[in-house]
Amino acid sequence: MKPVTTANAPVLHPDLTPAQRDCLDALPLTGHHVVSGPPGSGKSLLAAHRAVHLSLTGRPTLLLSRSNLLRQLLHETLQGLTVPDAPAVAATVHSWVLRRFGRDAPSTEDGWFDWTALVHLAAATFGDDDPATPHLVVDEGQDLPPGFYRLARLAAASVTVFADECQRLTETNSTLTEITEALGRATGRAEVTGNHRNTREIASLAEHFRTGGPRPEMPFRSGSLPALRHYPSNKKLADDIAAMAAGQSRHRVGVIVNSLRTASDLMRHLERAGLAHEPQLYSSAASSGRYRDLDLVRPGVVVVHRASAKGLDFDTVVVADTETDAAKDPAAADLRMAYYVMITRARGRLVLGWQGSLLPRHLEGLQGWAQMR
Repeated sequence: MKPVTTANAPVLHPDLTPAQRDCLDALPLTGHHVVSGPPGSGKSLLAAHRAVHLSLTGRPTLLLSRSNLLRQLLHETLQGLTVPDAPAVAATVHSWVLRRFGRDAPSTEDGWFDWTALVHLAAATFGDDDPATPHLVVDEGQDLPPGFYRLARLAAASVTVFADECQRLTETNSTLTEITEALGRATGRAEVTGNHRNTREIASLAEHFRTGGPRPEMPFRSGSLPALRHYPSNKKLADDIAAMAAGQSRHRVGVIVNSLRTASDLMRHLERAGLAHEPQLYSSAASSGRYRDLDLVRPGVVVVHRASAKGLDFDTVVVADTETDAAKDPAAADLRMAYYVMITRARGRLVLGWQGSLLPRHLEGLQGWAQMR
């Protein structure tokens, strides 16, 4: 196979919107690039397409994410896109660093990598014309620190980052400016617009929690108003989730929790509910098996912690335990970002559930955007 080296790769797949295709076509196959866009604009899909295009150059190409659950979804996407003899591989940033620098890669006391030390190691071989040096494509790039991008600049043939700084959920995150500065002054910037995931009603509620950036385009598609729903117990919450799954047997229902105890309790009830599809639970603590390797494509209920929800989408989303945020400042940026991310995971139906005697403060004043039940 003759590598593509001097021009943009052709548009290989017709499943992109004109705006997405234009964005992809405008990205040269060389250099570093940062692509921004709001939730629902198709950044993860574009990241997969970009990885496939770069793989045609003949170099190894990795599609990286911080989240292992997102890696699983990106792997499924790549399976439908990859061209024979030009594979692109989905991996976590953690696994890439360990493969590149070994199991003894320098780390810090918090368990994350020592990016400064890794940059020094990469600098020792910088400039070597090694055909094994990969192209890196990063999805949800705002959740990685600037140090990672300083490392990637030295350790990759090119770096393309897809990010939205309004969706930063980790403690070690980067703004678009920080990512660009870390990759170097010559870094290209591009933007993809549109919202092809949410209904207008869901996107409008998400706007209530957005923390900054330009106002995204509202979707054309309409649906039902999101619901604020009180539950007297986890059992009643699980019953409602089971009813939603039974009523739409071909849909994917994402249950996003903040409490691992709530997740475990809900799974116990859901497993007894006689659902058509076995409910799934993702646990980042599991090393393999049922609670680590999920099928995110098939219908049914998936219970996931909010820290792992980034990049995912579901037909129905239930944010299960909003009362866990009741004591927080409703105006706090981290709280607003969390709800912005969780709300925008929903394609057509959204429920914000709460328990207790009082509606959590951050859910007050949503009349017009949501209905109380």
